Amino acid sequence: MTGPRITIIGSALSGNKGAAAMLEAAIQTLEERLDDPRFTLFSMYPAEDAAQNPYPNLDIVAASPRQLGVTINSLALAYRILPFLRPLLRRRSKAIDALAGSAVLLDQGGITFTDGREKFLLYNIASILPALNTRTPVFKCAQAVGPFTNPVNRRASRTFLPKVRTLVTRGRITHEYAEGLGLRNLFAGADYAFSLELDGTEEAAVAAHVDLGFFDGDVVGVCPSVVLQKKVDQRGGDYVGQLVTFIEAVRAQGKRVLLIPHSVRTGTEKTHNNDLPLCRDIHARLQPGDDLLFVDRELTSQQLRYLIGRCGLFVASRFHAMVSSLAMAVPTLVIGWSHKYREVLEMFDLEEWAFGHDQLTPEHLAARFADLDARRAEVKTKLDDHLPGVKRTSVRQADLIADLVRSRS
Repeated sequence: MTGPRITIIGSALSGNKGAAAMLEAAIQTLEERLDDPRFTLFSMYPAEDAAQNPYPNLDIVAASPRQLGVTINSLALAYRILPFLRPLLRRRSKAIDALAGSAVLLDQGGITFTDGREKFLLYNIASILPALNTRTPVFKCAQAVGPFTNPVNRRASRTFLPKVRTLVTRGRITHEYAEGLGLRNLFAGADYAFSLELDGTEEAAVAAHVDLGFFDGDVVGVCPSVVLQKKVDQRGGDYVGQLVTFIEAVRAQGKRVLLIPHSVRTGTEKTHNNDLPLCRDIHARLQPGDDLLFVDRELTSQQLRYLIGRCGLFVASRFHAMVSSLAMAVPTLVIGWSHKYREVLEMFDLEEWAFGHDQLTPEHLAARFADLDARRAEVKTKLDDHLPGVKRTSVRQADLIADLVRSRS
């Protein structure tokens, strides 16, 4: 007898390693709670994900935005309204067979149904609509939603979010937005990536590519983001230039700098879910030296977390790079673009260490970093105090998912 089937959308193994961390955390935690579960990932990058897939119980199904929005949604609608076609649809479509045979769809989109991101709204809907049409419960893993002031987003959210079995909110601000919309299918959680555990192989794997002796000194990790670059440059700023200035100033203080991309797609210069071209540009403008280490390759989410954990301080613009640094109890300064950063830092009583991209100037960045450096012991104490509780809250969603799966067996 085979175990329960679980379909996942909104995450990946390749590209954004925050998405990989959420996916792998789900696999880790649910394997501990369920007997022989089988997972299916609806993937934007099926070839890349398949090439990096180490899990024998994870199947990869192609689900590019066009495939998802047109083909899979159309077939799921046909499945709903034409019952006599259901056996044929399951034989002909791996996606429909996976959904119809699954106990639950896990939606791991990191931020959905949010004002200012209306161009992603159709994708947010298309991600969950096939499951609704196949009568598969939708469990939205910890994510940011809201605000809902835009009429288009508000109407879509009021239509679709109540149909979700459970929406795990990723922090206080998101929870208040969701409650303000009248939602009652909520669980106040923490990002699923906080549940990700290292397996002990990371040091040896990283040492094959990186001289770990670099971390004998005081190392500051810097993780840029092409998303931040676009926002800063659109308002006339110079994101690359500002980070170069900052990194050189940190090195002048006698510290070492780790330049590390947390979202990488190997073999392409496309910048969607890919910070490597940006990091290469930054690195090319920096003075070479033994006090600078650039990770110019794609690593796994666990390997990245291990490296981040070796830092003394961290400056993050990628959300899940921040999650990894917090999970490794590294004092962190965050340059963000959404409430999703601040509400996670609030869980550690550290929200003062986030500021928006609209405040990014060389002077402000240098001043905030100097404050963090001076208060690192205080910040580290708060991280150590709060981290166990945040991890418990994160892993609680695995209990909820497992309970839902068992109730449908």
